[in-house]
Amino acid sequence: MRGLQRAVLALGLGLLVSLVVRFLGGDPIPPATGGWRELEGSELR
Repeated sequence: MRGLQRAVLALGLGLLVSLVVRFLGGDPIPPATGGWRELEGSELR
């Protein structure tokens, strides 16, 4: 029983920390360059 309580407590604390990091993590910066492009001819090798 005690192990189950510790597991639930650990999961709850992990969830709380992940939510705090997600919402207080700052503004995400989108990449300025890069991305996907279609490969051509010699690039396929």
